[in-house]
Amino acid sequence: MTIGDNIRKNRENKNFTKEELALKARLGVQTLESYENNERSPELDTILKISTVLDIPASELMEFQEDDTTIDDELKNLIEEIGVKSSKLILKKARDFSEKDVLQAMNLLYELNQQKK
Repeated sequence: MTIGDNIRKNRENKNFTKEELALKARLGVQTLESYENNERSPELDTILKISTVLDIPASELMEFQEDDTTIDDELKNLIEEIGVKSSKLILKKARDFSEKDVLQAMNLLYELNQQKK
């Protein structure tokens, strides 16, 4: 289970709606939904706010159970090729955009690169 899954599970166990939890934790409903849908990861201070409202230890929200999925070889090779630091930066920025936005940005970068040649 991910942090988002843990937030949803504990929210439902406390019979809170998304709106109630968002209001009590001083978050936007859309922000909370993005956490629960695993589109974004909350910062530590946000995890602490949510855990306080839900009256559970923050560590319970942060418990992570790995799926059986692993990073495929192509992704590993790309990370090695551009470096871990750059990979993290790109991925952190990419999570703030829709897949369509990322594809448009990649096409723009490709076109700029082609113009240089």
